[in-house]
Amino acid sequence: MPLSELVGNWVSSEMPVTSITIQEVKTAKEQKAFLRFPWKIYRGDPYWVPPLLKEYAFHFSPKNPFLHHAEIIPYVAVRDGSIVGRMAAIIDQNYIDFHQEKTGFFGFFESINDLDVARALLDHVKGFLRARDMKTVMGPVNPSTNDECGLLIEGFNSSPCFMMPYNPPYYQELLEGCGLQKAKDLYANLLTDDGGIPERLQRISDRVIKRVPGLVIRPLSLRKLNEEVIRFKEVYNGAWEDNWGFVPLTDEEINLMVTKLKPLVVPNLALFAEIGGETAGFALALPDYNFVLKRLNGKMGPLGLLKFLYYARKMEAIRVLLLGVKAGYRKRGIETLLYVELFRRGQVRGYQWGEMSWILEDNYLMQKGIEAVGGRKYKTYRLFQSSL
Repeated sequence: MPLSELVGNWVSSEMPVTSITIQEVKTAKEQKAFLRFPWKIYRGDPYWVPPLLKEYAFHFSPKNPFLHHAEIIPYVAVRDGSIVGRMAAIIDQNYIDFHQEKTGFFGFFESINDLDVARALLDHVKGFLRARDMKTVMGPVNPSTNDECGLLIEGFNSSPCFMMPYNPPYYQELLEGCGLQKAKDLYANLLTDDGGIPERLQRISDRVIKRVPGLVIRPLSLRKLNEEVIRFKEVYNGAWEDNWGFVPLTDEEINLMVTKLKPLVVPNLALFAEIGGETAGFALALPDYNFVLKRLNGKMGPLGLLKFLYYARKMEAIRVLLLGVKAGYRKRGIETLLYVELFRRGQVRGYQWGEMSWILEDNYLMQKGIEAVGGRKYKTYRLFQSSL
């Protein structure tokens, strides 16, 4: 049976053990089967957020600037004529050049609860990476640390925030059963409006402003977007380059990100920190559009657009997905002040809670700033690795 016909078939993890074959996804119909497979895994899961299929398919499009310096090879695991798992092998030459290490990645992992399926997929990906002279495999990333990455291992009692991953609890057991070990944990922090936040935020703001003369926090200007993008690139390159797992974004990738996020950005939730006219930091929060995406079931047609516009008015949360301060301006409280200002402005717009994610487990300065404004860790994501 052709792979393109397999998406309609399904078998449970309790089926008799038979042979598993790994097939590379090549045609458009096969890609559709690859992309639609999660609908089988998460059927009935109240916390899963279906991705927009058109947006997700773009990861594999030649028009994706990531593929100008990287490869993504998607595979499916097939047993008794049915797709039972999927995974992609990923090689990012920019990561290899920047870190001077031959690390390949796996991503887009989904599987029934069967260790044989997960092992067959990972073994195939390892074989591909080994043949390309990679020495280590790491993941999951979809398809890099600049995108959705990590496996959820704690915090399964709520939906993920916008642009964060989600998976069944048994995935950790599968990956560990394949011999993968922890590479790094990533934290998501929760901040709720408990009635005491405004006063606490004001005290923190006053302290930081007194300690840093000339500090100004201002919103992004959409009318001067080209100039603002230049300022963002400056902060991005100066604030994140020392972070574990950092991969520089190309100009093409940054421009694409700006194009995709521009319709979603609330200018008052995109902030620059400046001292004496010099850009010191940047922070970006977005409304939690997953509240809307849960109701679209992967499609954005005319009806989907109407649903989007309706439910977008009911969103109650924001996610802080970017916050960085250049090296020369750290340890002055600017990170904390940016969090304070984002949530102060979010409250004015009626948002009830926020997530700050993701934060490296050993980024103690950032975690301390989050805790200073009342945030607490409530979800943990893990990147796994193994030698080849």
